[in-house]
Amino acid sequence: MRIRTVILCVGSALLASFGASAFEAVTLADYSGEEIFMKYCVACHGESGRGDGPVAPGLATMVPDLTAISRRYGEFPTTLVRDTIDGRGARIDAHGTRTMPVWGYEFWIEEGGDVVAQREMKEVITKLVDYVRSIQDDSAAAKRD
Repeated sequence: MRIRTVILCVGSALLASFGASAFEAVTLADYSGEEIFMKYCVACHGESGRGDGPVAPGLATMVPDLTAISRRYGEFPTTLVRDTIDGRGARIDAHGTRTMPVWGYEFWIEEGGDVVAQREMKEVITKLVDYVRSIQDDSAAAKRD
């Protein structure tokens, strides 16, 4: 009887010390943009973002070099990149036909498909956009200066 009481007391103390946050589910929004990229984008875009992922050679459409976006547009087109990743809006001519997944929908479903998931999906896409911005190859611009 005493052992059971001691175990219950220790268990209760541990539970109280961890708090409820120890039992909360980790969501995709808890990860960094780089971690999300490595989980969802590397297969096609490659670890460097240059379009050289392991499945890229098997695709009918060439995978774009994400490190050259700023160079192609003169500056980083945040809205275009966000809309391209989301994929649920109007067709984006700059990306051509829709060959990549509609990540806005995929992330929304993965996060639970509700109002909270919509907010978290936007946060995930923002983190991805920020990460893609961070991998821009500015060496061509530096050579011009």
